[in-house]
Amino acid sequence: MEKCMQLIRELPTPQALKQQFPLDPSVAPIKEKRDAEIADIFSGKSNKFLLIIGPCSADNEDAVLDYMNRLARVYQKIKDKIFIIPRVYTNKPRTTGLGYKGMLHQPDPEGKEDMLAGIIAIREMHARVVRETGFTCAEEMLYPENHSYLSDLLSYVAVGARSVEDQQHRIVASGIGIPAGMKNPTSGDISVMMNSIIAAQNPQKFVYRGWEVKTTGNPYAHAILRGYVNQFGQSIANYHYEDLRRLLDAYEEHKDLVNPAVIIDCNHSNSGKKYLEQIRISRDVMHSRHVNPEIRSLVKGLMIESYIEDGAQKIGEGIYGKSITDPCLGWEKTEQLLYELAELA
Repeated sequence: MEKCMQLIRELPTPQALKQQFPLDPSVAPIKEKRDAEIADIFSGKSNKFLLIIGPCSADNEDAVLDYMNRLARVYQKIKDKIFIIPRVYTNKPRTTGLGYKGMLHQPDPEGKEDMLAGIIAIREMHARVVRETGFTCAEEMLYPENHSYLSDLLSYVAVGARSVEDQQHRIVASGIGIPAGMKNPTSGDISVMMNSIIAAQNPQKFVYRGWEVKTTGNPYAHAILRGYVNQFGQSIANYHYEDLRRLLDAYEEHKDLVNPAVIIDCNHSNSGKKYLEQIRISRDVMHSRHVNPEIRSLVKGLMIESYIEDGAQKIGEGIYGKSITDPCLGWEKTEQLLYELAELA
């Protein structure tokens, strides 16, 4: 019987890749400082408001760096109230497993899959973002085994709606040393998300990359509300005041959880992927924070999909700075929103 899985080549270990592509000495202190600031926000020591913002997928290095440099210039004007963690998402989950899966798989979206080239490309792009802008970034932890390739560069990870019930994602998140956002599943059942937070906040012992490992638990594992889909395939939002009250109650039922927190994902099922709705949703969440001090303490930030050009395009159209996955808010509207959120924070 012919084998269904064929070995292509052995990939370098994260340790070997880090030795082959070492970081500039300036990166470590930048990450250490930013990680400490982010921890203070989640623990309540800092009142700054988090914005996890950037392209749906980081598919073109030049356009991504262009966007990040624009973001850095605005950040200098609002950093007394807003803390920005840019999205540099290089792994894109596909519902069917088909289609473009991100730079990790295809450094060239129009080319063939090449995982080795992809691993190198995403590490180099993240390193370039830190060198040029001083930002350490966020990624989706689509493949838990791959986190170690970027662990010296990232300041935030999200566990997606289709991964949040997976045990490996939960227990790896317990040992990564940076905040891990757990999205509600596509069904909308927040008990699944809460169980994931419990698993991530507690010590775990498991097998990871051929090693038996143990973790101390991640006190900054937290919720992300991203909306959900009902039995008729309709998008249902869960960012409203009543949803936030219910999440407060859910945290109250789990008094062993520390640093209760939520990030509101303004796109996906919360917006029905209508990217312009992110502006209105942002304002709505900020209003909820203002009318209730408990919600203000709980809601630590927003997640916004934003790029240089409004909307999305198909692969091969070649429009610079326009998303090839989910539609994004363009730069002009993004810049205006950033200043508005700084006023509302």
